[in-house]
Amino acid sequence: MMQWVAEHLWAAWLTLAALLAVAEMLTLDFTLLMLAAGALAGGLVALAVPGLLWLQIMMAVVVAVSMLGLLRPTLLRKIRALPGYRSSVDKMVGSPGIALTQITAEGGEVKVAGEVWSAHSLEGNIETGTEVEVYRIDGPIAIVYPRHLALP
Repeated sequence: MMQWVAEHLWAAWLTLAALLAVAEMLTLDFTLLMLAAGALAGGLVALAVPGLLWLQIMMAVVVAVSMLGLLRPTLLRKIRALPGYRSSVDKMVGSPGIALTQITAEGGEVKVAGEVWSAHSLEGNIETGTEVEVYRIDGPIAIVYPRHLALP
């Protein structure tokens, strides 16, 4: 049995590559896809030289690290440069929320899209429970204004 496993280690590499590629579909971050490419390279080495496990692992690591360092940043840059691309943070602009605490120019908390954010008011004070809208995102802080008022 162990001999069969050693001779067919390529199948384990291929399975790992397939699982990582499927998991990538859930994250869409290109990280798992690069690891899948490394596992695929390990599987190809296992087909060529089935007895050298250290070479298979080394090739898988070298390919995965190379892909993560060289190809992934280029792909992400190209995707982010596409017309109409908006990050999840950018999509929050214009989203409604509710003030969880009093929001002033110095701070407060707001719940937007089910997430609690630190918030600053765009102008004046916003009382607890007031419906707000996100004007912009400034790092980890949502700049908000009351929904029932016009933009200042």
